[in-house]
Amino acid sequence: MGKAILYIFDKWWIPIIFCLFTSILVVVSEFSGNVFIDNVSFILFGIALLLLVISTIFQVIKRKWWKAILTFLFICGTIGAFLIYAVILLFAGPYFDSTDRWADNLTIPNDIPIEKPVNFGFDYQRPDSVSNRQMTKIDFQLYNSFQPGLYEYDFWTGKIESGTIYLKAFEITQEYALSTRRLSERSSVKIHNPTDTIKKFGTTSHFTIYEGDWGKPYAARFEVWFKPESGGKERKLLIKNYIIEGWMR
Repeated sequence: MGKAILYIFDKWWIPIIFCLFTSILVVVSEFSGNVFIDNVSFILFGIALLLLVISTIFQVIKRKWWKAILTFLFICGTIGAFLIYAVILLFAGPYFDSTDRWADNLTIPNDIPIEKPVNFGFDYQRPDSVSNRQMTKIDFQLYNSFQPGLYEYDFWTGKIESGTIYLKAFEITQEYALSTRRLSERSSVKIHNPTDTIKKFGTTSHFTIYEGDWGKPYAARFEVWFKPESGGKERKLLIKNYIIEGWMR
C-alpha cells in the first residue's frame, strides 16, 4: 500500500490527470441539478489539489526540480483558472447574451405586498442594521448573495421544538414551483428555541434559484416550512413575497 502511494506521488502526471478529471466534474455538476454529485465533485477536487501539493513536496525532496516546478505551476494555473471563471461570472456575466427566456413574459403584481431582498455589504456579509435588529414576532428576511440568483436568509421565531426549517418558492402569477430539486436541502437550517424570546436562525451558505436570468426580475412567494425532529407533521410557518432574479448558467 505504501509503495503504491509513493508511486503515485513519484509519477507527477497521475495527480495532474486526476485534478483535470475532478475539475471537469465540478463544472458538469453545476448543471446536473444533483446535490450529491455537486458535493462529491468539490470534495474530489479538494483531494486532487492536496495530492498535487504533496506530489510537489515529494519531487522537491527527491530533488526532481523540473517535475516539482511543473506540478507547482499546474496547481497555480488550476486555482487561477477557477478564480478567473468566478470573476467573469461575477462582473461580466450580465453583459453576455442570455438565451434563458423563462421570465421574459412574467409580470410583477402591484396589488400585493412584495419586498426586495436586502443586498450584502462590500464584505459579502449581512448588514448589521438588518440581521441584528430586535424582533418582536416571527419574521423572514431574504438576502442577495454575491451573484443574482444566489440567496441567503434569516428567520426569527419564538418558542419552537427541535427541527429543521427549509424553503419552498413559487413564481406568483403562474404558481410555478422554483428549484424543486435543490431548494429544500440547500435552504435547510436546524433550529430549536425553548424560550419565549425571539431568536434568529439563518443560512451559512447560499442557495440558488435557477429559473429566470440576470436582469429579468419576477415575483416569487417564499414559504418557510418546519420539519419537527420528533417526526411530527411538517407545517408551514410563514409566507413572504419577494422580487427576485434567476441565476445565469
